[in-house]
Amino acid sequence: MKSDSDRVFIFDTTLRDGEQAPGFSMHPGEKLRFAKQLERLGVDIIEAGFPIASDGDFESVRQIAGEIKKSQVAGLCRTSLGDIDRAWDAIKGAALPRIHTFISTSDIHLDHMLKMTRAEVLKEACVGVKHARGFTENVEFSAQDATRTDRKYLSEIVEAVIDAGATTVNIPDTVGYAMPEEFGELIAYLFDTVGNIHKAVISVHTHNDLGVAVATSLAGLKAGARQVECAVNGIGERAGNASLEEVVMAIETRKDILRLRTGIKTKCIYPTSRLLAEITGVEVQPNKAIVGANAFAHESGIHQDGLIKEKITYEIMTPKAVGVSETSIVLGKHSGRHAIRDRLKKMGFDLAKEEVDTVFKRFKELADIKKEMFDEDIEAIIAEDIFRRPDKYKLLYISVVSGNAAIPTATVQMEIDGDITQEAYFGVGPVDATFATIRKMTDTNHRLVKYQVHAVTEGTDAQGVVTVQLRHKKRIVSGRGSDPDVLVASAKAYINALNRIESFHMLNHA
Repeated sequence: MKSDSDRVFIFDTTLRDGEQAPGFSMHPGEKLRFAKQLERLGVDIIEAGFPIASDGDFESVRQIAGEIKKSQVAGLCRTSLGDIDRAWDAIKGAALPRIHTFISTSDIHLDHMLKMTRAEVLKEACVGVKHARGFTENVEFSAQDATRTDRKYLSEIVEAVIDAGATTVNIPDTVGYAMPEEFGELIAYLFDTVGNIHKAVISVHTHNDLGVAVATSLAGLKAGARQVECAVNGIGERAGNASLEEVVMAIETRKDILRLRTGIKTKCIYPTSRLLAEITGVEVQPNKAIVGANAFAHESGIHQDGLIKEKITYEIMTPKAVGVSETSIVLGKHSGRHAIRDRLKKMGFDLAKEEVDTVFKRFKELADIKKEMFDEDIEAIIAEDIFRRPDKYKLLYISVVSGNAAIPTATVQMEIDGDITQEAYFGVGPVDATFATIRKMTDTNHRLVKYQVHAVTEGTDAQGVVTVQLRHKKRIVSGRGSDPDVLVASAKAYINALNRIESFHMLNHA
């Protein structure tokens, strides 16, 4: 019969199955750091590794076992006695040790890998479980490739290992072959046919080869399983394991259907995901459920309008529930007028309707060019189109003397606030002399961040386009200038940047 308990145990295999995936290996210090984070997350069982795989893995498991106090620490091993002994040596110092032993049960694996009969596998499974029970009462058995195993034989082996002392029996979809409904039927079949199944916790371990690992795990839970083996960010062999954060938040969000609960502290989910990405150097895909960068980001104008009015319109869980600070309204070409108006208010701009319309029109024009718009882009639009005043600085004349036998000197004539002034100064080259003279005349000293020249057309008579970027406090301000004479274009670009800075001054005091 199925368990009456609604408590689901979370068995995390990030440090074992997850680490086996190419590109996700961690050194012992990193594994310990992550294990401690899993303990903070509230994981029930941490599968720390496969102790017999290497001396390094053994030491890592042993170190984790000695440090973790609240979560159970499991060591994986085959059913051979030497494997089990090695696993116990690694985890025996744990406050809550678990031996997790396994053997394949499908005819595919028996014929092509083990070269054993069903009877031989059944015997070895029971001997292995009994041997493990000599060390601890907390023994888990896994029937590798269970979803491709003959159901009657699987039922027989599950009953036998429970009689032998297994307190948890895992039914893994090792190669990600099963469909959710099919897997749920398999778990239900075991509950109907295994006479002693009430003496053990039934666990599920699914892989994402067909993209249904989480759905398959949930189907197993609905059928009566009460442990899920999963990994943070869904990492693992091939296409990965069932994602811990997706399983947990599905249970948390759809209690009306699943009627289950876990012991996970959901606010620690996002920090745990970020720590794994930091340790492994592998970033989460942006569209990953729960922890991806876009999980709580919205660009569609319709969605943004709904969210501004009421969060529940387009969010089925709050970002804070998983440790994300807030919803992200991403401004881009799909954003609507309401989102722009809301962002303007948050930025402290109280604009009239006509001014908002002007900003929105310019915003859309720029958003068609840029993939994503930022607050600085909106500020620049406001500075240029709403608070723009006549240019403070105007270039009237420039002459530069330079060469390998002359000190580069620029003579510049400008109009500053309506007054005409002229100055000459030198530099290490003709462009540097030009900028130095302008700085002296305008009494400014902004750091030059970027200077770039490119020709509009081919040929020596091509018009040059110069881009200048100056740092003004925490902002990078760009200026552009064009002229067949590159030095004239450079002066125009520098002065254009200074005028934009003046516009920002006015913006900040508006």
